[in-house]
Amino acid sequence: MIILGIESTAHTFGIGLIKANSKGRIKVLSNVREMYTTKKGGIIPFEAGKHHKKLCKKVYDKALREAEISEKEISLIAYSSSPGLPPCLIVGRDFAQELALKLKVPLVGVNHCIAHLEIGRSLKNGLDKIQREIFGANTQIIVFINGKYRIFGETLDMGIGNFIDSFGRYIGLGFPAGPKIEKLALKGKNLIKLPYLVKGMDVAFSGLLTNLKQKSDSKKFRIDDLCFSLQETAFAMLIETAERAMAHTGKKELLLGGGVACNKRLQQMAKIMCKERKAKCFVLPNEFNVDNAIMIADLGLKMFKAGIKSNVKKVDIYPYQRTDDIKVLWRSQISRSATSQLRGGGVTWR
Repeated sequence: MIILGIESTAHTFGIGLIKANSKGRIKVLSNVREMYTTKKGGIIPFEAGKHHKKLCKKVYDKALREAEISEKEISLIAYSSSPGLPPCLIVGRDFAQELALKLKVPLVGVNHCIAHLEIGRSLKNGLDKIQREIFGANTQIIVFINGKYRIFGETLDMGIGNFIDSFGRYIGLGFPAGPKIEKLALKGKNLIKLPYLVKGMDVAFSGLLTNLKQKSDSKKFRIDDLCFSLQETAFAMLIETAERAMAHTGKKELLLGGGVACNKRLQQMAKIMCKERKAKCFVLPNEFNVDNAIMIADLGLKMFKAGIKSNVKKVDIYPYQRTDDIKVLWRSQISRSATSQLRGGGVTWR
């Protein structure tokens, strides 16, 4: 069975093709993506949507060529229906609907955040015990309990990825700023004191962003030192909450995933924390950390096998849908004890 995934929640338009065997194991056939970028300033939703619409057919054709298959071999289409920027989501939905009607195949709309969670389970040999994932634009701490991914801690203002991009935009790095800030941080030598805002299982970044902007405007600090300090402070906040979640749930494994998880310093800090706790830390390949269509195809397959599919003629988008809005019907083995349910949880920073 060949499944086509379409990702279009924000800056990335991607097409991914996977092949699944009878046991649900997946093989990646192709994973093609085009990213909206700017030389100065941040993402403009309408412009990103135009970017996706212009390139969607090109990305689709390239994905088919790399997979070495005909579109007639596609058995199922999945698209990211939530959450995200409406102009971008609409492009993916319309392209998915057009293809599904043309090929006469089922269509499934999936939640982008949960797709990030589930691809970690699939690529790490499908091990349910690995439940802690970290992402880049929507910062949450999640526990799988009673058939849902439940949020019991999250950012109080903005996600870590948005925070990093906001500062990068302010100092003229363009979008995306994360990789550029990571490079600048490698040159930084002085740790500058910045606001550290952790409240239980919650974090906040707006005060840290304001302070960084003020220090940047003062011209008293080197930009590379500010980038270095940004990473050391913000990542320490994330690792603290992750460690608290691991202590609370009794988990001994941490899986990093999502755009910010590509950052080598964050990976290093996570591995140090896990080593001190005698826990294991796993990192997905970068092509599956960033927004990608393979994770959409993977979750679409799981949902379809659980009997979930969309009405092709009435598909929609849900820009503000939360992770805990989704009933996880495709995970059949759910523990009945409260303790075991808590230990099936996870941490997501996206």
